[in-house]
Amino acid sequence: MFVKKISAAVLMATTLTFAGCASVGQDFATHNVDQIRVNETTRSEVQALFGEPWRTGMKDGKRTWTYGKYRWSAFGDDKTEDLIITFDGNGVVKSYNYNATQ
Repeated sequence: MFVKKISAAVLMATTLTFAGCASVGQDFATHNVDQIRVNETTRSEVQALFGEPWRTGMKDGKRTWTYGKYRWSAFGDDKTEDLIITFDGNGVVKSYNYNATQ
């Protein structure tokens, strides 16, 4: 088990060294962020605007959806974008946070 983890880590490091970049997440429609309305937009409306979330979770007992695209490069600028939406118990947006680097 330990050897497999070491082998996977070495393979990933080698790949990143030769590739020079890494990406995780998925693209989402960042131009739709301004359409989110706190205490109005529903979970199904969010899904229609952005598609399936990249990650789901809980924050303070409330359902959260995360949309994110993260790209790191050894040879150029990093680019990250994420949108974290928290829903109330009725599936309505309670809060959201959008961040981006360019």
